[in-house]
Amino acid sequence: MQINDSLRIADLKPQIQRLFECSGQKILAIEDTWPPEKGTPVFTVAGTYTTRGWTEWTQGFQFGSAILQFDATGDEQFLEIGRRNTIEKMAPHVTHIGVHDHGFNNVSTYGNLRRLMREGVIPWNDSEMDFYELALKASAAVQASRWTQIQDGTGYIASFNGPHSLFSDTIRSLRALGLGHTLGAVLMGEGDVAINLMERLLQHSQTTASYNVYYGEGRDAFDLRGRVVHESIFNTNDGNYRCPSTQQGYSPFTTWTRGLAWIITGYAEQLEFFDTLSEDDLEPFGGYALATAHMRKAAEATADFYIENTAQDGIPYWDTGAPGLADLGDYLSVPSDPYNDLEPVDSSAAAIAAQGLIRLGNYLIKHGESDAGNSYYQAGLTVAKTLFAEPYLSESETHQGLMLHSVYHRPNGWDHVPEGRKIPCGEASMWGDYHARELAVLLWREINEKPYLTFF
Repeated sequence: MQINDSLRIADLKPQIQRLFECSGQKILAIEDTWPPEKGTPVFTVAGTYTTRGWTEWTQGFQFGSAILQFDATGDEQFLEIGRRNTIEKMAPHVTHIGVHDHGFNNVSTYGNLRRLMREGVIPWNDSEMDFYELALKASAAVQASRWTQIQDGTGYIASFNGPHSLFSDTIRSLRALGLGHTLGAVLMGEGDVAINLMERLLQHSQTTASYNVYYGEGRDAFDLRGRVVHESIFNTNDGNYRCPSTQQGYSPFTTWTRGLAWIITGYAEQLEFFDTLSEDDLEPFGGYALATAHMRKAAEATADFYIENTAQDGIPYWDTGAPGLADLGDYLSVPSDPYNDLEPVDSSAAAIAAQGLIRLGNYLIKHGESDAGNSYYQAGLTVAKTLFAEPYLSESETHQGLMLHSVYHRPNGWDHVPEGRKIPCGEASMWGDYHARELAVLLWREINEKPYLTFF
């Protein structure tokens, strides 16, 4: 991609204002028409949200979007939508033992409401705060209980795919464990053993960095620095690593760009979080430098890979090894083309990655590395400028999605291909819409000199 070094955050203000104008109408349209008995809206088909049974991981994005809309606009009807639905519908997600998605579902709802109360944006209420924090503590413990031990005695939070499966996505669910730890939660195990959530957070983070991220160090024939595999497979009998794998990417030896985006943002966010922890918190794990070294290495490698393997305007194609890319010519030196006939782009990957690039940039600037930090920060702004305009921003009132040209599961053929087209395009996803809003709130707060957006 081509980083726009002259772009300033204030330049994005009109685009962000327009995004939230469109966003509010779409949230209300879904709230007015979505039948709760259908479960959770996942992605659009011909402009209308529909569901897709695989795992319940998007409901927190649905209600969290309303909370973010309130955060940006102050319109209390959206706070009411987000708070009421969190109270009425999110409890099953708090104790869901079958998924790796607690950070997605519960930090986006209970966590956002807690944050706004702590900031004084919504009135303080002791009972309400206790409710949010109890939900977050329980969610963190349940997430930490989904544990697979590996050969070296450490381990990882297993994906919904089974105990053998380590997903890259889960790195952003570590937010749940981080919040739980700061709230004093532990996981109680057999024999009343108290399991430390910070220990599990760090072990999962280190395992992901070791097996799901590549560093150009000769690990295999396809080891490129910054490449990410969606899934790592372990033998649960002896804990040994077996092979790379993928559920939603093209192959285990190419990079599914949404998985790449989860890694960038997950590690950048954890670096910011670890800056707030005390020496007492980190002393059992070797101190700050040792605990965070793998995070920074992974964040920088994957951010560089994103920049090097994304179209000129900052929007990636769905997989860097998708076979049709060979026939698209020099596609990295020109703007992305969501209406091509060969391979879809994925705007949701861009929305997630942009936030990570900005956070990584801010982290490095804070730590005195302004040149590298400014480069990542400007890359994030460049992506945001493209996303917050056509053909990616959906301004049509008849389309329920906010961020067009998102891809869910290309290998399974789940994404809608419009009549007359050869590949999926023109549709939105609940995670893409949520992360576009979260990115916009992050930037909007900086423009308006409000508190920096964090999960903690």
